[in-house]
Amino acid sequence: MRNVIFDLDGTLMDTSGDLVAAANSRFRDLGLGDLLDPVADAGIALRGGRAMLRAGFARVDGYGEEEVDRQYRPLLDAYAQDLDSRTTIYPGAMEAVEALISRGYRVGICTNKPEALADELLRRKGVREVFAAVLGADTLPVRKPDPEHLRETSRRAGGDPARACLVGDTDTDRNTARAAGVPSILVTFGPAGAEMPALRPEVLLDDYARLVEVVERLAL
Repeated sequence: MRNVIFDLDGTLMDTSGDLVAAANSRFRDLGLGDLLDPVADAGIALRGGRAMLRAGFARVDGYGEEEVDRQYRPLLDAYAQDLDSRTTIYPGAMEAVEALISRGYRVGICTNKPEALADELLRRKGVREVFAAVLGADTLPVRKPDPEHLRETSRRAGGDPARACLVGDTDTDRNTARAAGVPSILVTFGPAGAEMPALRPEVLLDDYARLVEVVERLAL
């Protein structure tokens, strides 16, 4: 069956505000203040907790990868306490997902966010039941850009991995789809939108109102 698999952070939702807040809470606990800006560093935030920690520690002296490792779990704990107060679903995203389902597509989420956090965020936003499968960074022994992460998401969603496409917002998503031998659709309205054309996906998407049209055109 045809299926459309979505990344989560920066693709379906702008989660950057809550992610930056969690990272800054760790920096403050170390007496460093808020090292990340919720607007200027939104693109870093959407690459995950370790990326935020590395970026922040790079702005001060005396902190390296060992501190990133020490602070990663506390960062996740801080994020879990408040993961949705600043997060918004991108305009038209859920309408597009529902339209795909009504046309017989299976839909799922393949994210490098830990599965429990992804699942909880979707529940808090009231959209978890829409997705047939949600696989996170820790669901399998592998994660994106390993193509098996995408393929297994497709299978669990009830789709055929050979008839999938991946909607995302980073080079990780582009590389995952390429490795799996399926098309990628990269959104251009996120913080890293200006970087998407250089990745040469099959489709650049500037508005979720166009998603059904472009998916149908790909003839999955």
